[in-house]
Formats: sequence, C-alpha cells, structure tokens
Amino acid sequence: MILLEQFTANWRAAKYTSPAQEVLLAVSGGEDSMVMCDLFFAAKIPFAVAHCNYGLRGEDSEGDEQFVKAWCSQRSVKFYSVKFDTKNKAKEWKKGIQETARILRYEWFEQIRSHHNYSRIATAHHANDNMETLLINLFKGTGISGLHGIRPENGYIVRPLLFATKEMISAYTAANEIGFREDVSNASDDYLRNAVRHKIVPVVKDLFPNAVTNVNESILRFAQTEQIFMKAIESERKKLLEQRGQDIYLPIRKFITHPQQETLCYELFRPYGFTSGQVPHILSLLTSESGRFITSDSHRIIKDRDFLIITNNVTTKADFISIESVPCTIHAGKYSFSFSVQKKPDTIPTDANEAWLDMKHIVFPLTLRPRKQGDYLYPLGMKMKKKKVSRLLIDMKVPVNEKDDVLILQTNKRIAWVSGIRIDERYRITENTESVLVVKCTKI
Repeated sequence: MILLEQFTANWRAAKYTSPAQEVLLAVSGGEDSMVMCDLFFAAKIPFAVAHCNYGLRGEDSEGDEQFVKAWCSQRSVKFYSVKFDTKNKAKEWKKGIQETARILRYEWFEQIRSHHNYSRIATAHHANDNMETLLINLFKGTGISGLHGIRPENGYIVRPLLFATKEMISAYTAANEIGFREDVSNASDDYLRNAVRHKIVPVVKDLFPNAVTNVNESILRFAQTEQIFMKAIESERKKLLEQRGQDIYLPIRKFITHPQQETLCYELFRPYGFTSGQVPHILSLLTSESGRFITSDSHRIIKDRDFLIITNNVTTKADFISIESVPCTIHAGKYSFSFSVQKKPDTIPTDANEAWLDMKHIVFPLTLRPRKQGDYLYPLGMKMKKKKVSRLLIDMKVPVNEKDDVLILQTNKRIAWVSGIRIDERYRITENTESVLVVKCTKI
C-alpha cells in the first residue's frame, strides 16, 4: 500500500482541490488510468470518469469503453463517454492521428468539466512518461523550455501520479489485482513515444538503473531554472524588440554584440514559430544584404538595413480594382482609398497619403493594383526623369516588409501615383489646372 500512502500524501500536499470538490478522471482503461481510478476510490477523493472512444481499433475500442463503464457502474461512479471519428478529423485538420486525438480529448474533457463544475481534470501520466517527454523534447531541440517535462499542473489539468514510476504502478496492480485493458498499439513503434519507450529507454536503464528517478529529480530543478532563465530572456526581449504597428523591429547593432547570440536568437524568435535548426540562418541575416528573409509557418524575419523585422506571413493582398467613376471609396489590401473631384485649391497639400492630380489628364476607368516588376514613373520634382518604382521605394527607405503593401494608381496604362510615396510629374497641378482628382489613402 506504499503507492496509496504516497498518492494520498502528495494529493493533500499539492492542495489541488478542497475535500468536497469532485475531480474528473481521464480514463482509457489501460493500467495507468485504472490504477489512478483505484487510488482515488481508495483515498475517498470524490471523482467521476471520462472515457474517449477514438474508433481506431474496432472492437477493441468498444471493449475499452464497456470495461471502464462497467467498473464505474459497479462502484456507482459517474461515467461520461464520447466517440470520435478521429481518422476523418485528422484528414480534415491535416494533422497526425495522435495530435488530433489529443486535441479532441482535451477539448471534450474541458466541456464536461466546465458544464458539470468539476474542479480538476486528472490524467495518469507518471514518472516514466515524464522522462520520455524530456528525452523527446531534448532530441527535438526545444531548448530549456522542454526540460521541465510534463507539468504537474496546467490550468485545470493535474497529473497526480508524476511521482510514481511505472514499476510502482505495476506492483500496485499486481498486489491489488487491478483489472485493465491492454492497448495493442502500445507495443507498436509507429508512434514516436512508443519508439522512444521501447528502443531508447531500456538502453538508458541498463546503463543507469535509477535513471527514471534521477531524471525526474532533475526535472524539478530544470523547471525552477527555467523560471529564472525566462525572466532574463524577458528582460532582453524588452531591451531589443520594438513594436512598430503590427511588426516587430530588432536593431542589428545592439544584437550583434551580445555574447550569447545563439541562445538569445532561439528564445527571441521561438514564439514566432522559428526552430532551433533555423538559428544559423537567422544569424546569417545579420550580415546579409537588405531584402533577405527567412520564414516560419506564421512569420517572416526580413533584413532591412539596420534591422531584422518580424512580420506576419498572413497578409491581405489587394487585387486589380477598377474605378469606373467618382466619388467613391475603395478598400484594397490594408488601406481604404477615397476618390473625389474638387476645384483647384489655392494651396496644394503635401501629405504623401494624398494625391492631387490634374483632372484633364485622368482617363477612366482607373486601376488600383499591387506593384509589379518593371513598374516605372516620372516622380514629381525630378524634372521628368524616369525611375523604377522599386528604386523609388529604396530611395524613400520604405521598409522591406511594407513594400508589398504599396499600391499603384494607374490611368490610361500609366502610373499616376505610387500610393503614400509620390505622384507622377505628368499629373501634377499646374496653372492651367481647373479641376483636381483627389485620392486619399488611409490605413485600415
């Protein structure tokens, strides 16, 4: 009964719930979760059971559900179950079976917990699972954040068996004749965790018999070290990263002199989906020419002169928009454009986000479109000198991450305005101008 005594003592010490509060147990029917059920029952901690049927093993899946249901019925324990079409969900979400099953079960557990007011959701993860998680994270290169293993508490979810080794659980099973269902997929190496469990852990335990206990003791220290480490990283983040609108700027001169570049690089860019394997490529941007970039699934890091710019990959692109007549307002990309016709003003506004164009040179329909390679104009003030739009944007020091948002206003197949930058000399207001096409650009 050593396991029961340790479980009871740990549960009380952790103070996960008050004595009267009920806990929802996640129970598969396997050995670990059935031992957890027995421990809660023996310790007289109020609980209910939730079981997920993933429909992946045919009659075995149905047998697991009926086994857990019968156990609960014999002990008058509340039982909840759900059936998932896991394979079709995995195809729909374009995720692996294991990841899909994990998302499905935790979403459903939380629905049951909140609807029936259970204080916690308990899973049967144990010390061996914890060591396997640490090894997987270490081999994946997750950095210090992966060394804390499985957290004993994460929101409403608790893992009250993390202190126990698999050997302790199996000994309790034998001593108390705990019934359970054997999942045949656990013997397969098709899943990463199973492969680590069957191929790596046994070799480690042969060399280091106390590996599970020693690693779990280290995990506690790693978790505390991580807290100290992340405070230092947050301090560096505040010093180095500057929010400008939706984008984030990192000054290269400050960063390049930092003595721990590799580690800091990984931690600064990890929240934006960049991996440890991309760190050398990110560092190479520091000395590359402007315009170079590297992407994650969600973001880009762009080198732009003295900065690395973190910008979202998901941008709203404007299409070719035809303006048949004015007045009107057009939404294009990240901007709103208002068009109107006015009399020639006494003073011409100098706001770059406004274009005041001589109406007698305007031919409808107008076209508002993204810029393209080879675009050119005769920028106002350059005495009819031709210039490529790409060169104009460089000269105007438009950040690389903003260049794709610049739109072109075109009339009669000629560029009249590079929005927010410069109008074309051919459309400027002169002493002979009578009426003016006014176009105002506003960021949405």
